[in-house]
Amino acid sequence: MPAPKYPKIAQLRTVAKLQQRLSELGVELPCDEQLLSADDGSPLAQPYQLAGQRIGNRWCIHPMEGWDANRDGSPSELTLRRWARFGESGAKLIWGGEAAAVRPTGRANPNQTLATTSNEAGLRSLLMTLREQHEKCSGTTEDLMVGLQLTHSGRFCKPNDHKKWESRIAYHHPLLDAKFGIDPNDTQVVFSDDELEELIEDYVAAARLAHQLGFQFVDVKACHGYLLHEFLSARDRPGRFGGDLQGRSRLLRTIIDRVRQTCPGLVIGVRLSLFDSLPYQPAEGDGGAVGVPAAWEADAPYPFGFGLNPLNPLEIDLEEPKQLVRMLIEHGVHMLNFTCASPYYNPHLQRPAIFPPSDGYLPPEDPLVGVARHVATVAEMKQEFPDLPIVGSGYSYLQEYLPLVGQAAVRNGQVDFIGLGRMVLSYPTMPHDALAGRKSERKLVCRTFSDCTTAPRNGLVSGCYPLDEFYKRRPERDQLQALKNSSPS
Repeated sequence: MPAPKYPKIAQLRTVAKLQQRLSELGVELPCDEQLLSADDGSPLAQPYQLAGQRIGNRWCIHPMEGWDANRDGSPSELTLRRWARFGESGAKLIWGGEAAAVRPTGRANPNQTLATTSNEAGLRSLLMTLREQHEKCSGTTEDLMVGLQLTHSGRFCKPNDHKKWESRIAYHHPLLDAKFGIDPNDTQVVFSDDELEELIEDYVAAARLAHQLGFQFVDVKACHGYLLHEFLSARDRPGRFGGDLQGRSRLLRTIIDRVRQTCPGLVIGVRLSLFDSLPYQPAEGDGGAVGVPAAWEADAPYPFGFGLNPLNPLEIDLEEPKQLVRMLIEHGVHMLNFTCASPYYNPHLQRPAIFPPSDGYLPPEDPLVGVARHVATVAEMKQEFPDLPIVGSGYSYLQEYLPLVGQAAVRNGQVDFIGLGRMVLSYPTMPHDALAGRKSERKLVCRTFSDCTTAPRNGLVSGCYPLDEFYKRRPERDQLQALKNSSPS
């Protein structure tokens, strides 16, 4: 079959044309006709009170891995530049800024930032850089809330070599073990309960350090297939950290409890993948690079996902995620940042894009369908938990329409904060411009070329090579282009 062709967002030049395309796809997205400035009462400019802290507007910056820290986990000039741009953005909620590993062996790449005492000075410099730039560009940091995301990459650990997996997992997954070269009979790769107790202490130590340095919250990361997310589907794991939802969520909840006990006054957030799906892979035959779900026995339940129907693993089921969120609220979590799936095995769900990364596949659906799925599932959670502060994800593919959709979604009560990820790599001041009522600068708007993913997948630093003049001039751009030219897709 031929590869599908989807109209690019840049070709949909009016809101009416966007809505026409959405109608053709059978999906809905809220979208205002006009962008309002802060002076005109924009919903995106409304402050939010959270745990005694005033957050000045409804824009949020997601945490990202830049593959650009020094090998000891301390920030390089590239890391500091990125954090300065986060500060420049005008967003008043910085959700972690960086995915920081709680131990060296838990890094997703050899140049990931560390949330350890060995990097105390580095974390301090990141926070100071961001806050100083924010005050310079926005006038005050009194209504700015900055956190640090704490993570262990689990199955996706590459702490020493970007080409070498050094996985530690919650359980053996027959499809993902095969995909990522894990011996299904290797018992050493699975975390023991005793090892998890040690890991819990690493999270607590990282949270204590963040609190001492002045971060106002920590995010206990449970998304995208990383370790704490994988535990949420550990139904076949024996012992206290597997089985039913109480067991599968015990590691996450225990970390939260210990952090609360150790760091009273520290706000706790969780970035959570609301739903999963079967792993995808490029199709065989004429279509070649179009993504298709991995084969699974039609009559056999699929026990390896969270937030899906085990009898139909391509169907979302939010019953367990809602149960989990109730537990997290009871355990003192202050806010949730919802995302979905994993960039490693079904990226079209997690980050809708028309251009795949080098290790990905062409999207099997118009990426607008993926954006609408993000928005709809978050809206359902917001309806279920109206008093819970919620950040949404998956908006970058909307490009120029992102502020208009965000403005409408916040006004409609479908979400509280609009989270930006790769968009701020090319266009960090989109929130600032939107709050001023200015149209987006077309030359800076992320077109989801996925170079910011292709580069780190191949051991290069992440950045926006097509649109950021700084990265255009770097030698990695030529290396990246050579990699793309040699790719069979």
